[in-house]
Amino acid sequence: MKKSVVRAPSSIGHFISEEGKKDFQNAYDEAMALLPSPREMKNIETTYGVVRVYLFTKEENKHKEPILLLPGRSSSTPMWEPNLKGLVKERPVYTIDLLGEPGMSVQVNPIKNQKDQATWLNEVLIDLGLEKVHLVGVSIGGWTAMNLTRYYPEHISSINLLDPVFVFAPISLKMIAASIPASVSFVPKFIREKMLSYISGGAKADEGDPIAKLIESGMRNYKLRLPAPDQFSDEDLITIDLPIFALMAENSTMHNSAKAVKKGEKVVKNIKIKNFPNASHAINGEYPEIINEKILEFIEQNSNDTDILK
Repeated sequence: MKKSVVRAPSSIGHFISEEGKKDFQNAYDEAMALLPSPREMKNIETTYGVVRVYLFTKEENKHKEPILLLPGRSSSTPMWEPNLKGLVKERPVYTIDLLGEPGMSVQVNPIKNQKDQATWLNEVLIDLGLEKVHLVGVSIGGWTAMNLTRYYPEHISSINLLDPVFVFAPISLKMIAASIPASVSFVPKFIREKMLSYISGGAKADEGDPIAKLIESGMRNYKLRLPAPDQFSDEDLITIDLPIFALMAENSTMHNSAKAVKKGEKVVKNIKIKNFPNASHAINGEYPEIINEKILEFIEQNSNDTDILK
């Protein structure tokens, strides 16, 4: 059967077919069922598209500065399943599906540069009416958090990074080579699964795991049209004066995490950075309880939990 193609400008991220979009939607719904029920769901209009936002919270925590979770590449809100319940016990938690990535956010205008990337996210914070927020980003979500801070630091209380890419160390050449075929939609499924396994430190991809299925479907069915993330320079890092907590994964295949720790300690003014022993790039799902505890402790130290709403 011939696939029907989703018509979209070549400069805008899109699903490559209606069948692919349905496949992803099914995987997304299955993975979302693992999460607690969100208190709210919003579709926020920005300059570059409509952004899907979820709020998870307990009534007794509504006065506290919230957390905003930023997922990794080809991921979306469900990837935070290992961490979400633990974080929601202590604070309101917003999650978003990154614009231009596979998810429920819909890109409508080209995102041409790094400032565009920061602008749409800042517009989300403004629409939510949040005076201050604590960012938590994994992988490309970590870069997204730092990129927002680079251009629009006004609404940020702290930045919490889990093995962020392009921030403290460059991507390894081996990972660049591995990512090229896996990002092509028509390559065999096992190649994408092999890459996911490589990222996860060698763990075999579980075909029955809803989150793994979601990420694989996104890689296979969605065409990204985003500018390549730039490597943060020393000058970029020096200018950021907000509190940063960064856990690099000791066994990360993305970069040299030891060098990343040294760079962070040397260059960044207000940072707590360390290597997490035995962790792979899939760090948030490997050690969720410990990671939640450390993030919540850092956020508590850098919060002013009054008058968070405008």
